[in-house]
Amino acid sequence: MHLLKTLLTTGLFSILLSAAFSTSCFAKELGNRLGVGYTDQFSEPMPSLALRYWPDPKLGFGADLGVDTQEDNAKFGFMVKLYRIIFTEDNLNFYMGTGAGLITLEVPNAANTSTSSDSGFELTGFCGGEFFFTGLENLGFSFEAGVGVTSIDSQVRFRTIGQGPMKAGIIFYF
Repeated sequence: MHLLKTLLTTGLFSILLSAAFSTSCFAKELGNRLGVGYTDQFSEPMPSLALRYWPDPKLGFGADLGVDTQEDNAKFGFMVKLYRIIFTEDNLNFYMGTGAGLITLEVPNAANTSTSSDSGFELTGFCGGEFFFTGLENLGFSFEAGVGVTSIDSQVRFRTIGQGPMKAGIIFYF
């Protein structure tokens, strides 16, 4: 099942990436635009509502909110991000960014008889791109790579990040 999911995700990402480099796609001016969509970028699997706002053509701000109230396995995450477009192509906006957030996890004990709540923070630094298709000029597909640090309940985790559109996010801009 995991292999099938990996192949499906890789295939979809390849199709989207090849379409991004076709001549029928164009970059989008994002100044004074608000975007709403989803992302799944926390260190724990937690799909999140994402907001992005670009007060000018080169600088953007974002916020991600993820909530899962599953019994004995609840999760909460909130992250703010800063984006800076470093250059544009005919069909892509390339950017660098950073993010800082809080995360809370409900963790069952070893005997699975009770749970405890662990909280911590996440920091990320990344480079990425956002592309737009002709006919869907308000819908941005992102991909990102970078590094992250997560500290939860006095355990620190360093990780590399590589995310395609299904995790880095899809945003609709107004």
